[in-house]
Amino acid sequence: MKPGDIVLIRFPQADLKQGKLRHALVIAISSSRHPDLLLALISSRLHQAKPGFDDIINPSDSDYLQTRLKVPSVIRLGRLISVESSVINARLGNISPERLKRIKSILISWLKQ
Repeated sequence: MKPGDIVLIRFPQADLKQGKLRHALVIAISSSRHPDLLLALISSRLHQAKPGFDDIINPSDSDYLQTRLKVPSVIRLGRLISVESSVINARLGNISPERLKRIKSILISWLKQ
């Protein structure tokens, strides 16, 4: 598993109750002895996208096929979680290095505020 991979995970709800099996993007992997993954939720609910912040993946995008997503989706950068790699159910596909770089840049700017 590496940054840019799209995975399936039981993503917890905001109230920490057990969540549904969902797509998520691996943003980063910690360099500790037990590497944890930083993930962002991926949703097909495009209306939830925050313009200028979240990243929308459309079928017209050059990396859409490699994501293996079935519908247009939004990477929700405000919905992050850190997990052990053992809780990942499956690896599906990946985004382009350019998209990952753009996402990391947005997150860095947000965290600097």
